[in-house]
Amino acid sequence: MKKLLIALFALVPSLVLAAGGPKIEPTGIDWTEQLKDQESLQRGLGYFQQYCAACHSTQYQRYGRVAEDLGISVDEMRANYIPTDAKIGELMENAIPEKDAAKWFGAAPPDLTMVSRVRGEDWVYTYLNSFYQDPSRPFGANNTVFPMVGMPHVLEELQGVPLLQEDGTIVATGGQLTPEEYQQVVKDLTAFLAYSAEPVRLERERLGYWVLGFLFIFFIFAFLLKKEYWKDVH
Repeated sequence: MKKLLIALFALVPSLVLAAGGPKIEPTGIDWTEQLKDQESLQRGLGYFQQYCAACHSTQYQRYGRVAEDLGISVDEMRANYIPTDAKIGELMENAIPEKDAAKWFGAAPPDLTMVSRVRGEDWVYTYLNSFYQDPSRPFGANNTVFPMVGMPHVLEELQGVPLLQEDGTIVATGGQLTPEEYQQVVKDLTAFLAYSAEPVRLERERLGYWVLGFLFIFFIFAFLLKKEYWKDVH
């Protein structure tokens, strides 16, 4: 018992660290509705493959399943979204060997299949909006949501050079996109990661209403049956 208590107390610091970090404000985006926008998910897949897939994998997804869910033909998937040496039935793995990535970045870039389930869609969306220029960092970028982040700002060419202001806001200039267009890119990318984390989310929520309806009707019959059984009991 004494050893168990010692072990529990030893975990307290790690639990405090896990609960820490900047508070993420709600974005106000209905991510369930966003998952219904197939064109947004297709764009998000494209951005992920272009800007993220070199380092990050979504290795619990298969190209073929993603193509089917997002309404993309096999030929289009092969032409626009799959590396030349990959097959349609393969898992969506990154292009860098894990050992090389760990040597170059200090740690292997994490798999992102479940990141929105672990962190939440609002966290992912805010994180992608929170990079700023920091010459002291190895890749010249830092992040207000994830301080001392070990990755470059891969979307900088779209957003522009983001500068952290004294009031904590971030202002970017010189990008290929307007701020509104960049926000749409971030929304599309976050929506794709939300889909990747739970491809059956919309189906699960749809079936949930039927299950609740069944339970409600079952409750009525169970209640009437109970009254019938107990009507002669005094």
